[in-house]
Amino acid sequence: MFKWECLVCGFIYDEALGMPEHDIPAGTRWEDVPESWYCPECGVGKADFQMIQVGQSAEPNSVPEQSDPVIILGSGLAGYTVARELRKLDSDAPILIVTRDGGEFYSKPALSNAFQTGRLPEQLVTFSAEQMAAQLQAQIRTRTSIERIDTDARSIYIDGQPLRYRSLVLALGADARRPALQGDGVDAIITVNDLEDYRRLRQQISADSRIAILGGGLIGCEFANDLRHAGHEVSVVDRATWPLSRLLPSEAGEEMANALASIGVRLELGNAPVVVNRAGQGYTLQLADGRVLEADYVLSAIGLEPRVDLARAAGIRVAGGIVTDAFLRASADNVYALGDCAQVHDLVLPYVMPIMLQARALARTLAGQPTPVAYPAMPVTIKTSVLPTIVASPMNPEGEWSTEWAGRCDKGIAHVKSIYLDQQSQMLGFVLMGGAVHEKAELLKRLPDWR
Repeated sequence: MFKWECLVCGFIYDEALGMPEHDIPAGTRWEDVPESWYCPECGVGKADFQMIQVGQSAEPNSVPEQSDPVIILGSGLAGYTVARELRKLDSDAPILIVTRDGGEFYSKPALSNAFQTGRLPEQLVTFSAEQMAAQLQAQIRTRTSIERIDTDARSIYIDGQPLRYRSLVLALGADARRPALQGDGVDAIITVNDLEDYRRLRQQISADSRIAILGGGLIGCEFANDLRHAGHEVSVVDRATWPLSRLLPSEAGEEMANALASIGVRLELGNAPVVVNRAGQGYTLQLADGRVLEADYVLSAIGLEPRVDLARAAGIRVAGGIVTDAFLRASADNVYALGDCAQVHDLVLPYVMPIMLQARALARTLAGQPTPVAYPAMPVTIKTSVLPTIVASPMNPEGEWSTEWAGRCDKGIAHVKSIYLDQQSQMLGFVLMGGAVHEKAELLKRLPDWR
């Protein structure tokens, strides 16, 4: 049994586990995966993008004492991908990864669609921290907090002791945004932003629970789809009048609403939560219009807040995230940032594909080949199995959406295609839903690069 890595987004297909949610049983070898299969994270298929076998690695080398290492803060997709890409370019550079969690390598997007397949937290882990250290020929310090950064001394501080760096990479990620609500139940609102959160969620939620989800964006819709298919009673509350309002035009959003409602998800749209109170073993959620929902658990999915406190305290410039130039350079010398914590090209892009592109560009820069990050069109796959959706968001707001319906399949799933055209009728974005997702490769050829 082998593991295969998507070169576009880093998703790993494990032959031993298969992908039962895609009707690929455990033990299915790569050559037996259907040619129509596509990467669940970025949407590329076997035929149109190369996958590589993840090989075995030797024991990690120790970091030479006389050479300051590249220190990477964070062991998520951004941090590990920078390390992996740097190691491809430089087999000798000492690398130290410091992380406050267990350092396991796993697919974070899988957290919002793992319930319906019954996957345990341990089954989401592809490699342990020890295995990653061996693969990357790096040192990894887990369960470790950074006290401060001294950019003048090119040092980080752990337990009062300085560690010098050659280059410092901030791959700090983001925290789940907490809702600003009233009531004595606010402190019990659940968020799921990492593997530990998912482990706690599985421990907390009992069978056939009533779950109120705050937020009808990408993560909220994915969780609604996942938890409903797992047998729970699900309600979604959002101020917007259709789901995924920041990504979809209204016609496509209404179709997503219909699809979620068809599997029993209760949608409270155009409304807002105001108060969460404890009520017996559960909670009451008062809405802006005065109505009250009852739930056993309240799950917040209202977005992310880039982790910038460590950088700000070190005098590094922050805004919506840690501000960088096109080379991922922060405002302090020899300090770089990428991923969910970084604001690159004035954008914070907490998606898989831009993180992979940032990591590859930064690795080249760290290896002595200064490389600015460039963004092609970057479609986002929304993992709502009731209505699979791919979105390529337009960068230019000067245009309008045109939506086509191509009927429904025998399961009632819509085939929807929305095209975003500018004033010169150039296509700048698209939304594909249901059977229309197979048009992605052809439409991508017509989209201009982002940057």
